[in-house]
Amino acid sequence: MPSLSQSLDGKDLGHIRMVAELWGIELVAKDARAAIKQLCESLLTTELVTEIVEALPDNARLALGELQVEGGRSAWGAFSRRNGEVRELGPARRDKEQPQRNPASTSERLWYRAMIGRAFFDTAEGAREFAYIPADLLSLLPAAELDKGISFGRPARPVERAAEQKANDQILDEASTLLAARRICLSADTLSEAEAWRSPSDVLAALLQAAGILGADGQPISETTRNFLAAERGTALALLATAWLESEDFNELRLLPGLAAEGDWRNQPVQARHKVIGFLQSALRGEWWSLPALIADVKARQADFQRPAGDYDSWYLKDKVSGNFLRGFAHWDQIDGALIGYLVRGPLHWLGIVDLAGPKGEEALAFRFSAWAEALLYGSAPKGLAKEDAPLVVDSQGQIQVPRLTSRAVRYQVARFCEWEAPKRGMYVYRVRAASLERSREQGLEVRQLLGLLKAHSEAALPPNLLQALQRWEKQGTQAKMGPMLVLRLSSAAIMKALRASRAARYLGEPLGPTTIQVKDGASRHVLQALTELGYLGKIEEYKS
Repeated sequence: MPSLSQSLDGKDLGHIRMVAELWGIELVAKDARAAIKQLCESLLTTELVTEIVEALPDNARLALGELQVEGGRSAWGAFSRRNGEVRELGPARRDKEQPQRNPASTSERLWYRAMIGRAFFDTAEGAREFAYIPADLLSLLPAAELDKGISFGRPARPVERAAEQKANDQILDEASTLLAARRICLSADTLSEAEAWRSPSDVLAALLQAAGILGADGQPISETTRNFLAAERGTALALLATAWLESEDFNELRLLPGLAAEGDWRNQPVQARHKVIGFLQSALRGEWWSLPALIADVKARQADFQRPAGDYDSWYLKDKVSGNFLRGFAHWDQIDGALIGYLVRGPLHWLGIVDLAGPKGEEALAFRFSAWAEALLYGSAPKGLAKEDAPLVVDSQGQIQVPRLTSRAVRYQVARFCEWEAPKRGMYVYRVRAASLERSREQGLEVRQLLGLLKAHSEAALPPNLLQALQRWEKQGTQAKMGPMLVLRLSSAAIMKALRASRAARYLGEPLGPTTIQVKDGASRHVLQALTELGYLGKIEEYKS
């Protein structure tokens, strides 16, 4: 970074005198170059620098300290948004208004003390404008005290925390449902009815891919799926939380509702995620904290938390409703602010790290860290999660009810053998059908495996009829078939004889009586045409339930 003399190079004598006044230095030099030299020789001492920093107002000392911890420089756009602009004043207006004595902003207060400069530096994204502390001055500054006054947001008001939503481990059940559905290629409609989804299934799938449980093809990976389902609930939850915290592939910015990402630009999801968690640390332990207030403070103080060098133009994010691309700081609330809200209301809550609260029936406006947060944020299994030891309930009609706290590994396997029905009374509901058994056989499963699961995990002995039906199916396969049929009813056997002797015979199936016969699928129009040619008119009757 430039030195103090380089930072002041090009400033006129009037500007240099203003700097000297604020540092208590009496200039004797008669031109700007000589004045800069005298100023730097007098100013750059540890004692004087410490004295001047300690005399700064809190906001100016904080702004300087934030620059220090950023390595001495920060994107000018971000710095000026936090601390105000430096006015462009010509010499005459400047000498009249005396901005060193009446600064319009924190930035201006530091500018006229020569404690910050403004210049372009090369970055990976090209030349960017930065605020910086001159290098020789930076080396003399006392250690930054950033603990004073640094917090984001405020405690939540009663209306913001009226209805609480405690963190839970429901995501483990949703993950088990999704894994089973992917394994048997369940239709999207059936999947949507199979779970009271809190985390959208596509987002959950992305998380399971990040955890190495789903492969790139969207199918469960056998070994990691088996280990995940067999793990105790606390261990499984910690596995998902750690995968999320460390994943570069799980990218919330590309998952924001209402926005569409286009192009191959890159952001840094892990860095943004950890920054937001750092902001949340402002919340006092156990106290509800206002989410809108926190977002507003981040916008005012750390708006560029996920933007390299304050760049608001490189990411192509489009509003799905208007179709407009959202570029520039003006769209901070729709992107950066929305991301903070999404992280808190979404992954941090789904993974059991934060509790939420809000007006009843409305979006959450408050959060607090859950009892599990400390363990999960450090990769440990939280204590106190329920054991998975609830038995299955099996009835004589082939229905299998699976409580939420049945082993997830058992439910996953049962789901692969059965048809899925809508959950009821907090139970997952499945039913044994010949078609589902045929599907499981195609995937290499055997009925004896299902029988073993049901015998080992049911609350009572299996109904004898179901046991017998499963054993018979294993030996003989499907023993009864049912399906829709188109039936032709004729008024006499003579018409039947004439029709079967006509060219329409190939469209007829098995006779069901002297005047009724099956019509092959899709052949009704051909049969009606043949009847007309024989001198008989017929019609197709609509089925009424």
